[in-house]
Amino acid sequence: MLPLETSPEPISADPPETAHRTLLTQSWLDLAFVHWAADPDDVAPLLPSGTRPDVLDGATYVGLVAFRMHRVGWFGLPGIPYLGSFPETNVRLYSVDAHGRRGVVFRSLDAARLIPVAVARAAFRLPYVWSKMDVRQDDGTVTYTSRRRWPGPVGAHSRLALRVGELIEEPSSLEHFLTARWGMHNGFFGRSTYLPNTHPRWPLYRAELLQCDENLVAAAGLPAPVTAPVSVLYSPGVPVRFGPPPPVPEASARPEPVAPSEQGSSR
Repeated sequence: MLPLETSPEPISADPPETAHRTLLTQSWLDLAFVHWAADPDDVAPLLPSGTRPDVLDGATYVGLVAFRMHRVGWFGLPGIPYLGSFPETNVRLYSVDAHGRRGVVFRSLDAARLIPVAVARAAFRLPYVWSKMDVRQDDGTVTYTSRRRWPGPVGAHSRLALRVGELIEEPSSLEHFLTARWGMHNGFFGRSTYLPNTHPRWPLYRAELLQCDENLVAAAGLPAPVTAPVSVLYSPGVPVRFGPPPPVPEASARPEPVAPSEQGSSR
């Protein structure tokens, strides 16, 4: 695997210092975080060059994250009511680059608006796909449905239903690892880019998974899950701000890493 030039940055529930410039604003609402443990060797070939699987206690994770995107806006302008608001479901992996920056890698992003899908695919090389989608709430239960339209594979779908439980006062190291991610890695014309984001600390709730009928994980090139998820969480959401790609950090400027039991390990 890719060697690290420095230790992975500490896992932090609060956002790091970020640049004042704003590239993109949006809100993520009514999120379901469903995660399975994965073998880093299965994940590594699916990551952009210059990154490797981020691991905690020897394991990495595959996430199926369903939510409502709300009012996407550019350069600090007000978000767009219709085109910028839609259901979305992501298959994501966990990455770290040679400079220790932790992030996520999206293997697929199903979204319910065709124009944002086309723009994201053409301009940013993000694997967005157009899907028929719905998010419904009923007496403490949230149901997310998705069926792929274009570009496929035809038949890729998901249906998640969960019952929201109690607020998590003190999230575990795993819960922080899976949710407190302050950037994304993406391949862009043969190069790996890092796009930072910032938002308030996640309000996280325990959740019971009532239904999980999906093949999006397998469609994203990963082994289909054969066991129950190791983590199921819900969040009412946060406002989010993305900044432009930052300069490559110097190793001497990296903060001291936390203890291995909190930060995990990279191998």
